[in-house]
Amino acid sequence: MVIAALLRLVAWLLAAAVTLVTLGPEDVRPYPVLGQQGDHALAFLLIGIFFGLAYPRRRWTVSAVAVALIGLLEFMQLWVPGRHARFEDFVVDALSVCFGFAGSAAANWMMAQLRPRSRRGADLQAARLPKAGDTSAAVADQRR
Repeated sequence: MVIAALLRLVAWLLAAAVTLVTLGPEDVRPYPVLGQQGDHALAFLLIGIFFGLAYPRRRWTVSAVAVALIGLLEFMQLWVPGRHARFEDFVVDALSVCFGFAGSAAANWMMAQLRPRSRRGADLQAARLPKAGDTSAAVADQRR
């Protein structure tokens, strides 16, 4: 639970930092280290990874919302002096965030595969066991 909260905090802080750098005044914009496209790709790859790890059950929804918000962020640059909205920036950012989400899904799958088989079996068995005091028809069917 603490790890999930920490992942969500980092994900939202990254999103806020990218928004500030994208729409903020010129003096808060960093000097490009990897070139313009490289910096964009790295920033949005990290956002995809952290949001994917923070919201694993809603990964598809969050990734779709992320791509839409990246488009909105690019569009909003039309009103920022000294900034320009470019379709190629949107493509790089959207693809990078999608690769980040895919990487987080792959990481979750690998961690599930590395979990000891007895532990995975115990998790499945615990999910099937009825809870104390449960008198539903489904529980009665399971006991037969």
